[in-house]
Amino acid sequence: MLIGEYTHTVDEKKRISLPVKFRNEVGRKLVATHGLDNCIFLFPLKEWEKISGKLGELGIGQADTRGINRFMLAGAAEIEVDSVGRILLPDHLRNFAGIKARVVFAGVHNRIEVWHDKAWSEYKKRIEKQVDAVAEKLGEIGVL
Repeated sequence: MLIGEYTHTVDEKKRISLPVKFRNEVGRKLVATHGLDNCIFLFPLKEWEKISGKLGELGIGQADTRGINRFMLAGAAEIEVDSVGRILLPDHLRNFAGIKARVVFAGVHNRIEVWHDKAWSEYKKRIEKQVDAVAEKLGEIGVL
């Protein structure tokens, strides 16, 4: 399971060191794609196969399913972890997430999210204000 939060710096060649804890769990190849809330999703290959398979099963008759397929699949790229643990995110994904100098890697169960550090900080402040209400809803359905 991917959990934890780590801040890293983008180097002059636009490479980012993947946290060691994540390297040990995801292997040498990942799939990067547009994430929700303007972050980048990184999936281990096995998880990506599950997600892309489910997306591929969606019908093409509805605009919203076509849209999410295009958003997630067309923007996806296979990336490799180099010998010292760095990754190079495609320009279109870095631009999408506004990533320049510092990033936050957030482990979220089956994926890693890559955030611009300031966007992550702002997101956390917003969600922390809502956590009690969300916890109540989860309690009502038996999750908490």
